[in-house]
Amino acid sequence: MTDGEQLTIDDEIIARARIHAREVVADNDLDIELSALEWDVSARAKRRAGLCRWRAAREEATIVLARRAYERYEWSEFAAVVRHELVHAWEYQQFGESGHGPRFRERAADLDAPRHCRSFSEPRYVLRCLGSDCEWSAKRHQASKPVRAPDGYRCGVCGSGYEVEHVESGRTWSSASGYGGAKAALGDEW
Repeated sequence: MTDGEQLTIDDEIIARARIHAREVVADNDLDIELSALEWDVSARAKRRAGLCRWRAAREEATIVLARRAYERYEWSEFAAVVRHELVHAWEYQQFGESGHGPRFRERAADLDAPRHCRSFSEPRYVLRCLGSDCEWSAKRHQASKPVRAPDGYRCGVCGSGYEVEHVESGRTWSSASGYGGAKAALGDEW
C-alpha cells in the first residue's frame, strides 16, 4: 500500500478471513491448499453470508463473503461462516465436488461450522398462507414469480392460497393484478 491509501472494509474482511483460515487449517489438520484459494467480498448478497465457487479447469476455489453479514454478525458468528466455506473448499480440492451431504456435515461438525447461517437482512416480501389453521410463511428478497403472481401458486402445507406483503409499506396482494397495483401505487418507494 502506498502513502495515502486506506484499507477498505473489504480488505479488512479478506484479511481477517485469511488469518482465520490459516488458523483453522493449522489447528485441525484440514488438507486445503490455501495458495489455490481466492477470496472475494460481495456488497450485494442479502441471503447468503458466504459461498464457495469452484473452477474445475483451474482447480481453483473462491470463497465469497457477504459484507452485510460481516457488518451485522459478531466476529465469532462470521468466523463460523468462514469455516463453513472452508469445508466446501476442502471438498472441492479433495473430491472435485461439494454439497451439504454426510461428508460435509461430518467435517463441518469437526470445525464447529454451522450448516445454515442466521438471516442478516430484512426480506423485501413475506408470503403468508391464507388458510385459517395454517401458519406457513416464507421470506423473499426478490420479486420472484410467486411474489408477482401469487394466485398461480398454493401453500405447500395445506393447499390454500396465500398473500404477499411488501414489508416496507405493509401493502398486501394475492393476485398478479394486486402486485401490479401495489407496485404502481408505491412508485419510487417500491
